[in-house]
Amino acid sequence: MAPSSSTALRRAIKLTSRGVDAVRTPVRGITVLIYHRVGAGTGGQMNLDAAMFERQVTWLTHHRRVVDLDTAVTEITGAGPVEPGVVLTFDDGTADWVDVVAPILARYGAPATFYVTTGYPEGEHPLPDGERAISWSGVSELVATGLATIGSHTHSHLLLDRLDPAGIATELDRSVDLLEERAGVAAQHFAYPKAVDPSANASAAVRARFASASLAGTRANAAGDDPYRLYRSPVQAADTFDDFRRKVDGGMGFEDALRRHVNRLRYREATR
Repeated sequence: MAPSSSTALRRAIKLTSRGVDAVRTPVRGITVLIYHRVGAGTGGQMNLDAAMFERQVTWLTHHRRVVDLDTAVTEITGAGPVEPGVVLTFDDGTADWVDVVAPILARYGAPATFYVTTGYPEGEHPLPDGERAISWSGVSELVATGLATIGSHTHSHLLLDRLDPAGIATELDRSVDLLEERAGVAAQHFAYPKAVDPSANASAAVRARFASASLAGTRANAAGDDPYRLYRSPVQAADTFDDFRRKVDGGMGFEDALRRHVNRLRYREATR
């Protein structure tokens, strides 16, 4: 069966990204990988097959330095140079984090950061694809593994650049308060929904509350980079294992630059 036009375009973009990497050597440093769902039962580029995820974690723990986010931020904000490494991060808050992801991480002793949109376990907002949200007891289970860092991904997954200062404060403070009340977590790290660049008000509010913030930009983080604009590299279902290794080493940036351009148009009228 011939590939669909979207599949063919995706392959062409990935091939071009590999070519760009061959001409322009990627920055070396600590790569922060973005995951969302693993083996969650729905399609989409951000739902990874469980067997592929385990293969990636196995490879990383055998061939790369996997560190937690606190270690990464400390090294990035230090004098440098930064030893190459990898941080695993997850966005949103689905039940597969407990059912699928946590057992795999535990088998290999791999730390990870989970950015929780607190309205999901709180039952105030449904996930956009109708998937089952993680429960607060599930968040506590992640914490109990000793491998999980819990961060904030706002309360309602609202795009902060669309909100006034009061709305921004509400989104951030509601999230921080719930993580403390429900899971006993003092959240130190934040991820912007849909990796949309913040307004000046949003940036100031985030910097006042957290030790780091994540955006987009598929490349590694080096010494001297702003910890409130951490680069993150999305792992997609369409990535070959070679694509994955390239992303781990800071490559495939052309693909991300194109995606961000498209997303600026996609999210122009969006609120979350």
